[in-house]
Amino acid sequence: MSYADVNGLRLWYEEHGDGPPLVLLHGGYGAAEMFAPIVPALAHRRRVIAVDLQGHGRTADVARPLRYESMADDVAALLRYLDLPGAQLLGYSLGGGVALRTAIQHPDLVRRLVLVSTPFRRQGWYPEVLAAMSGQDERAGERMRGTPPHQLYTRIAPRPQDWPVLWAKTGDLLRREYDWTPQVAALAVPTLLVFADADAIPVAHMAEFYGLLGGGHHDPGGDGTARPASRLAVLPGLTHQDIPTTPLLPHVALPFLTHQLH
Repeated sequence: MSYADVNGLRLWYEEHGDGPPLVLLHGGYGAAEMFAPIVPALAHRRRVIAVDLQGHGRTADVARPLRYESMADDVAALLRYLDLPGAQLLGYSLGGGVALRTAIQHPDLVRRLVLVSTPFRRQGWYPEVLAAMSGQDERAGERMRGTPPHQLYTRIAPRPQDWPVLWAKTGDLLRREYDWTPQVAALAVPTLLVFADADAIPVAHMAEFYGLLGGGHHDPGGDGTARPASRLAVLPGLTHQDIPTTPLLPHVALPFLTHQLH
């Protein structure tokens, strides 16, 4: 467990296991602990590096807004700090957006990408989810006091009093429109998309995302040799909230990260 001084930020990370590097990026209002149930399975085959993003967990906030692009630059700076060119990234929700932007902005640093419950444009969320995101602010943060995410933040954050600030900054991020269609279509890094079958993202958006990565356009042939390098997994019986902790996640991610792609 350590800090890396990158981009004017003291970025916290912890390491587990041995093998090719796999960086884990948590969801909004979370921390590296979000992946605790699946880290042992991943660390059996990988050098797992779990990061606390700007203003989350043990990484204190700095005087800049929360943006996918700047947090992606932080992750890239960490990879360079650790001398890890060609790392694999696994990001969930907010962290998935950061992982995707890292691959877009720094393609030389990312070998494979696993995006969990992540849309490629803001309108990829269900309308009711977007409405809830639009209402996130300091007052919403006050209402979340005493919940498990707040309890974790209070226990590990360098400045626990910044909880309302995190909500205000995250709300500002989540209200911003974005559409990364051209960048996703041009993405060269092999990518595994993982969603819950009852996710906060419609199945149609999952299929569209996979299509941008080259999937679902034609029959791959009997031996599958004409299939794209990227993959799509829809995990049954799960929601957006419980997908990052299911044992099914390492079960589908590790073969993709490990096997030679044709």
